[in-house]
Amino acid sequence: MKYKIALQHTDEGFSVSVPGLPGCWSQGATEEEALSNIQDAIREYLEAREELLRDAVIREVEVSV
Repeated sequence: MKYKIALQHTDEGFSVSVPGLPGCWSQGATEEEALSNIQDAIREYLEAREELLRDAVIREVEVSV
């Protein structure tokens, strides 16, 4: 699965977040390290989300823009 990320150069290296997954972010000293770290963060985010939603009734809604 692919996710859009926002990569920003900082004084410490690189900050990276996933706009489609609120609160999912990471960082790294290099761009390569930041990208590797965000992959791990996405995996952990999705695992935690599954745990939180395990007993929930999941539905979809359509929204017109």
